[in-house]
Amino acid sequence: MSNSGIVARRKGIGSGLAFVVTGPSGAGKNSVIDRVMEELPGLAFSVSYTTRPPREGEVDGVDYIYVSREEFNRLVARGEFVEHMTYLGDMYGTSRSQIEDIFRQGKDVVLNIDVAGARALREIGLDRYTIVYVFLTPSSLERLAERLRLRGSETEEQIAERLRVAESELRAIPAFDYLVINDDLETAVAELSAIIAAERLRITEGSWERRGGRGRRPPGSFFARPLISAPPLIPLL
Repeated sequence: MSNSGIVARRKGIGSGLAFVVTGPSGAGKNSVIDRVMEELPGLAFSVSYTTRPPREGEVDGVDYIYVSREEFNRLVARGEFVEHMTYLGDMYGTSRSQIEDIFRQGKDVVLNIDVAGARALREIGLDRYTIVYVFLTPSSLERLAERLRLRGSETEEQIAERLRVAESELRAIPAFDYLVINDDLETAVAELSAIIAAERLRITEGSWERRGGRGRRPPGSFFARPLISAPPLIPLL
């Protein structure tokens, strides 16, 4: 009987995965993330700092940590943020200590940051950790405008400005690892959950084993060449 087999190590839960979910304002990122957090084990949300006032229904320390501009600048000076930026006049920052605490707890972290913040984080990176970038958006600017109006927290002038920014942000999609279209909440939740599950199954190191010893994958095997070509981007506009 052959004792050959596959020896491999998968990432698994709590292996230092950071899932950055970004997209235009009003895309429904919070709704999708909240559902995924309820359904999947081993996840924790990194709560961003901001200087913008809370919207109706938002909770300090849950949706954001709301601080003054003076306090925000003090945190910047202390090196508290892995990335920080200004969006439509308000300041946002991602806490370094929060992320490190989550990883120490043996969990993977989910971050909800905007496109500019994701770009900054990609340039900086997180030492020793793997970052997965997910772009989440409705299928059109018209759908996004509907969502913003239903939210009821912005004037028409503010909505027009957010749509202008969103049009620019959509051009960044090719730089991301995954694209989730959020026209239907259940579908978007299932897709983001599948992304997280797949990344946790990603092999970090491995070998093939045969009787008498182990070896890396044989040169010239089917593993050495791509199996499929990448599909074209989904047209959004």
